[in-house]
Amino acid sequence: MLELVFANLRVRPFRTVISIIGVALGVVLVILFTGLARGMSNDMAKRASNWKAEIVFTRPGAMELTSSNASVSTAYTERLMQIEGVQSTVPVIRYITSNSDQRWGIQQIDGVEWQPFAAMNEIQIVEGRAATANDEVILDERYITQENVKLGDKIELFGRQYTAVGIFSPPSGARIKMSLAAMQTALEAPNKCTYILVKIKDGANVEEVAARINEQLPGNKINLTRDLVIDAQERIPALNTFLRVLVGLGAFVSTIFVLLSMYTTITERRKEIGILKSLGASKSFIIRVIEGEAFMIGVFGVLLGFAVSFLASYIIARSFDLQFEFSQNWILTAIAIAVGGSLFGALYPAWKASTIDPVEVMVNE
Repeated sequence: MLELVFANLRVRPFRTVISIIGVALGVVLVILFTGLARGMSNDMAKRASNWKAEIVFTRPGAMELTSSNASVSTAYTERLMQIEGVQSTVPVIRYITSNSDQRWGIQQIDGVEWQPFAAMNEIQIVEGRAATANDEVILDERYITQENVKLGDKIELFGRQYTAVGIFSPPSGARIKMSLAAMQTALEAPNKCTYILVKIKDGANVEEVAARINEQLPGNKINLTRDLVIDAQERIPALNTFLRVLVGLGAFVSTIFVLLSMYTTITERRKEIGILKSLGASKSFIIRVIEGEAFMIGVFGVLLGFAVSFLASYIIARSFDLQFEFSQNWILTAIAIAVGGSLFGALYPAWKASTIDPVEVMVNE
């Protein structure tokens, strides 16, 4: 039967190739976009993991990705220092704004007291100096490369021009940072911040310190930095919904391409199928042959889809400095969608072919 399957695929090579491309398109949708989403979200997580602080003290809702509020009083920094196990604290304002030129369509800016922030997180100025005036910013090395910015250039933020005066490394949090005072002035939020980074003393237990903070300063939200890194993908608005839509679209594309291809093929092969049935081929044999063709189309579609996905990711990563990270689970999902969609799409054409009356075919054709 395998020889018959391959012979049928070779008889109509153009249609076979189009079907394989259709299945490959579904694979590319799943592999390429989930790889990009995973790579970018994990890149954000890695930047967050550069925080050396173990605890993030904030207000409920303030750490959501779409939130830009500064609802925490900086007076909490002194109160946190009085709690047993706390070594140092640094207040930070995080501002999120829409920007179509940036990845994910958003831009993040941090307002920090540079010296304590850099000392806590082991970050240093590699060129230039720290931002001190209200119209100055510092940038990380990747932002400098991506945006082709150099020291002394102007960057528009909050409808104003800010001067790039320094470059910091390694990346940590937002790629653009200004002084805490400058951010408070821009947002008209004196003595406020979005969250406070809390560094605990050597040997202290982070869960116990977090429990003491929660007990002595109730009504606030205590995040462990390690948990923020783990659920970074969950914090990107509707990302998982977007991925599920992509998976559904990939399955739909694969199924429809194979269904249309197999259905039109069956209408053109009525005579051949009639001859097979007149020679004693059973309904189950006809179905197995059609499903075998669909299976091979799915397999070839998977191979083509993987090749296109990995090649495209390499080119995109080199050209636009985007991060891709492919997951074994999503790869298996893409294979299941391609092969399963092909088999499912061929079910109706296979059943239709199995019901062909050989006598009627011989009379009419």
